[in-house]
Parts: sequence; C-alpha cells; structure tokens
Amino acid sequence: MAAPLRSLAEDYGRYNRSFELFLQRSSEHQCMLDFIHNTLPDILASIGGGRPIVNVIGVGSGAGEMDLEMLAQLHQKHPNVKIDNKVVEPSDEMLHKYKVRVSETPGLDHVDFTWNKMTASEFEEHWKEKQSGKKMDFIHMIQMLYYVKDPKATVSFFRSLLDKEGRLLIILVSGESGWGRLWTTFREQLCNSDFSPCVTTGDIKTFLDTESIPYKNYELLSQMDITECFIEGDQVGELLLDFLTEVIEFSKSAPEHLKKGVLDLLRHPECSREVDGRIIFNNNLEVLVIEPQK
Repeated sequence: MAAPLRSLAEDYGRYNRSFELFLQRSSEHQCMLDFIHNTLPDILASIGGGRPIVNVIGVGSGAGEMDLEMLAQLHQKHPNVKIDNKVVEPSDEMLHKYKVRVSETPGLDHVDFTWNKMTASEFEEHWKEKQSGKKMDFIHMIQMLYYVKDPKATVSFFRSLLDKEGRLLIILVSGESGWGRLWTTFREQLCNSDFSPCVTTGDIKTFLDTESIPYKNYELLSQMDITECFIEGDQVGELLLDFLTEVIEFSKSAPEHLKKGVLDLLRHPECSREVDGRIIFNNNLEVLVIEPQK
C-alpha cells in the first residue's frame, strides 16, 4: 500500500520557498493591492460610527504587508481616530517580520498594535475566556481559512464580534479559479489534512446563502506562470507543484496516475491558457465582505 501523501504544511522551510516562488510567479499581491486601494476605501468609510477609536482584528496577518496597506486606507477615511489593531498570527517568524515592518513604517502613531501569537481557534478560546463584550469595526482574513479545521465556524465566530456597522472581509481563491477545478477533481487525494486546504469562496458563499447571511463579493483577476511544472525534474516546477497540490515533493511521492491526472488538469483550458508558449494558470481570487448580525 502506498504511503500517504504528506502535507506541505509539515515542512515549513519548503512551504516558505514554494510560497515565495508563487508570489514571484503570480499577480496575487498586485490584484489584492488594487482592491485595497480602489474598492476597500468606500467599504471602510461606513464603519466606526464616528467613535474616537476604531477596533480592528487581522486574522492570519502573516508579515503584515496587506494589513498596513489596509490600515493606511482606514486612516485616510478616518484621519482623526485612533486604531486599536489586534494581530492574530501563529508564526514567530511572520510576527517578527510584521513588527520590523511596523518599526520601519513612519506615521503609525495613531495605531495601537496588540500581538497575539496564536491560531484563529486559540484566539477564539482566549476571547471567550475573557468574556469580552467588545465589538469590532473591521475584521479581515486574507488567504487564511485554508488553515482552520472548520471555516464555517470560524467565519461565524468572527462575524459575531462585529459592531452593527462593522464588516468582515475574507479573501480566498475563487471557486471558479484553476484552484477550484483542481480541488473539486482531486479533493479526496489532495485534501486529507486536519485543516481545510481546499476551501474556496464557493464553499463560503454556499454557507452564507444557506444561513441567509448578507454579503457582497468582488472578483480579483489573477494569474500564475506554471510552465516549469511540465518540465520533468525542474526544481522551480517541483516547488510550484508542491504549492499547487499542498503536498511535499508531489512529483516524487504521488502515484503516477495521480501525477498524470493533476498535470493534465493543470494544462486543461478550465485551469490554464497558453500565452507565447507559457502555461498561465487561473489564480483568480474573490473578496467577500460580510455584514454583521442584526
């Protein structure tokens, strides 16, 4: 019997290398920045209720690049308020990078950072133990619901913290993206970890619609060059394949039939298109902006 495929999350160093390569090869960060600069300000304009302090939680903030961009937009819309910003991030390395970024960014005197080295579920337990009745004006979860055991429960909990004018922002891969096609086809083989690596906005929207939870959605067009995935033994291609499948050394550890099936699908027009001899993967994201409980 073949050994089970090992999740890429088990090898932090390899995950980081594959993730950095993904960022180099994709337009992911750029499409998120475009949304933050062009669309998010109008959403942020309506929060806060005119109070002198705006309460924010960043869940799975990583190294803080997107957080600081959003805080800048929030400050522009509410220039005279203080921001209480709670950062939830389980990685020591990422928190360190975030703190360094804050120290090197001028003009953050109006922001009070509280650092919570914990997972989303640990933060939830911590919050319930405190029995805090504090309400939040803005909560964001960017590309983090893949790392929780129950995305729907996580969304429900953080939504319950929103003030009456607050908003919960989620960014995930679109259910209509190449990721969505890949995970729908190979969910049983690739999505067996303790977490939810194969969740898309399609899954979250189904949950929200079933519960009659109001939200708005915005598509973010993004792509990734995966050409080297089809070159046998190419180190870049192997790291990209690891990232796409969330499997350590997928090209070496996966059964031949699974490897062929994944590569065939990645090249299929439902997932990718060919441009000037390069294979360009559909990396589209979607933003969900969820309203509070009434």
